Amino acid sequence: MKEEIVQEEAYHISSDAVNSDEVNMVLNYSNTFAVFDRSGNIHPHGKMVQGIYHKGTRFINTLVLNVNGEKPLLLSGSIKEGNSIYSADLTNPMLKKCNIQENAVHIERHQFVREGAFYEEIKILQYEPECCSFNLTLDVDGDFKDIFEIRGIKRKVETNNAYPVYHNEYFETTYLGLDGIERSFEVHFQSDVEYTLERNRAVFFINLIPKKVVTIHYCIHFLTGKEKKKAVSYAEASELNQLELNQSKTLFADIKTSNAQFNHWVYRSEKDFISLLSQTDYGKYPYAGVPWYNTPFGRDGIIAAMEILWINPEITKEVLIFLATNQAVDLIPEKDAEPGKILHEARNGEMANTGEVPFKQYYGTIDATPLFIILAGMYYDRTGDLNLIKQIWPNIMAALDWIDKYGDIDGDGFVEYIHKSENGLTNQGWKDSFDSIMHENNQLADPPIALCEVQSYVYGAKNHAGKLALELGNQNLSMKWFNEASALKKSFSEHFWDEELSSFVLALDGHKKPCRVKSSNAGHCLFTGIADKDKAVILADTLLDSDMFSGWGVRTLSSSSGRYNPMSYHNGSIWPHDNALIAYGLSKYGLQKHVLKIMGSIFDASLFIELQRVPELYCGFEKRQGIGPTAYPVACSPQAWAVGTVFMLLQSCLRIDINAINKTITFDRITLPDYLNEIHLTDLKLGNEKCSLIINRSKYGNISFNIVHKPDDWEIVTN
Repeated sequence: MKEEIVQEEAYHISSDAVNSDEVNMVLNYSNTFAVFDRSGNIHPHGKMVQGIYHKGTRFINTLVLNVNGEKPLLLSGSIKEGNSIYSADLTNPMLKKCNIQENAVHIERHQFVREGAFYEEIKILQYEPECCSFNLTLDVDGDFKDIFEIRGIKRKVETNNAYPVYHNEYFETTYLGLDGIERSFEVHFQSDVEYTLERNRAVFFINLIPKKVVTIHYCIHFLTGKEKKKAVSYAEASELNQLELNQSKTLFADIKTSNAQFNHWVYRSEKDFISLLSQTDYGKYPYAGVPWYNTPFGRDGIIAAMEILWINPEITKEVLIFLATNQAVDLIPEKDAEPGKILHEARNGEMANTGEVPFKQYYGTIDATPLFIILAGMYYDRTGDLNLIKQIWPNIMAALDWIDKYGDIDGDGFVEYIHKSENGLTNQGWKDSFDSIMHENNQLADPPIALCEVQSYVYGAKNHAGKLALELGNQNLSMKWFNEASALKKSFSEHFWDEELSSFVLALDGHKKPCRVKSSNAGHCLFTGIADKDKAVILADTLLDSDMFSGWGVRTLSSSSGRYNPMSYHNGSIWPHDNALIAYGLSKYGLQKHVLKIMGSIFDASLFIELQRVPELYCGFEKRQGIGPTAYPVACSPQAWAVGTVFMLLQSCLRIDINAINKTITFDRITLPDYLNEIHLTDLKLGNEKCSLIINRSKYGNISFNIVHKPDDWEIVTN
């Protein structure tokens, strides 16, 4: 067990993977992302996170702009609202050699990434009346480190060195990985001024005439294997970016409210979500998050799709197809793969390809499989798309078989996990840190472990499968799954509810001993309906007690627990998606006061966070007057299920249910917070048609509706 924990700790992301004294900016596009400082530079600080990454590898670890060998002074830097371009304004320091006073020259940097490429435009303008001359240098270099090396894992093998390939007109650097794949980058330039290439440095000879702009463009192409890419200019790539940005506006229903700050949170979240969508052979899939998880994750993709399903059902369809296609069909212990199991993650970096980490195609998740079935059921309710259900029905059946044959290890009716892969994840729920499942005496739970939320997911999966089986005309199967769900609910209540805790226990360990600690996991037992109403009411108060609720959201673990640490990854921190699922569950029981409290806490937190880009998690310290939430140093941002939070929270407030089978949009006893007096929902997709409406809240709290447009055969129902 001790050896397993040491191995598990190796996957923990080291806190010194980032320099917390720096403000890192992020641009991402599909398999490519960049992390750099506010000046637009990337510094070679060993294993620090800054760099430009492509397909799980950091290609670029140095990108430094200097003026006569000195660092330009930063004026400002920001990501444009469309989330596509980073712009930095710089000026010159005092340049004594050429007698140029400080703040005489304005340097603009505009950077963006596309799939497999990084682009930059540099504009230089002299404001003083005299002409001036200086050298502007750009250093570009790469180390081709695997993302797991950046995370802190030390490789036990000796890797090859990267080497430059010299050309007259462009840079090239190449690295041959131990997986046999050649990775390289090429840097191509277009410039108004003369320049020379010296190894990995470009030197531009700047002779400025007052008020006349000098422009430099360059592009870095990232190549794997023997691929070659057609050089696309900065202007062409910028046009493509703008075209895609315009096209993306139709992906989501438009949400506008009476609160400008809330609108900005919605807008930022939508753009971040879109930036994480990567084109696969089966449609778009939301990659989990930048920088550590910029790859397909099963659980993350499912929950992110759930969060936006009501305003963007098309993404859910593509998520379901991708996961169905990548469902395990064989028993492969080293991958934790079993027939019918849904993917945990897939990676294509060097260390995954060589087997140094097991995550090339890895199935070590206990919850993605039942969640896949739930998502399919939710999608059908939302769209009425029976054709897709028929298409993936064999996958749903295989997933249900997995629950019964492999998920329930000891035949007690509960789904448990114990990892089979020698170097796989020890804990396989969403809290997958090695120390995240414990007893009240702080002892770690022995496997196989039955998590409370997983039983909830299985309950939801069997109910959804029962409804789908009815739609497909299989009454026997439908009745079987409904009966199994009913029996599970009864057994779950008997074995997991703890009167003293006023909560469901975290888990049952391998000896069927309850892990009697209060955790946010219990809140996931609400949205599927496995909790009896009386227990849901009690649990709601428990989750919002001061030991669980910090003011910035519900903590992952009670502050009264011996393993509570507000700065830990899973043992006392606050995860926005966790709170969204809890709020969604509370809304199912009509506990709107609690919903509004959670929604208000995450909204308040967003106001203190740069760009209102709610991260993967933040620390669980108590809310302090005038001080924002404490950042978790290596949190992903943006992360798909974090930026999807706002949409599920709003859905929970509206208690909106869109049912394509009945062709109804139901609002069941809406309660809006004080800061939202009006909500415009525009272009809500209903099959091939759309609906738009306005919701108003009077100063007395009364709700009224104005239907702007709806299909004739759809009905708006208000309770």
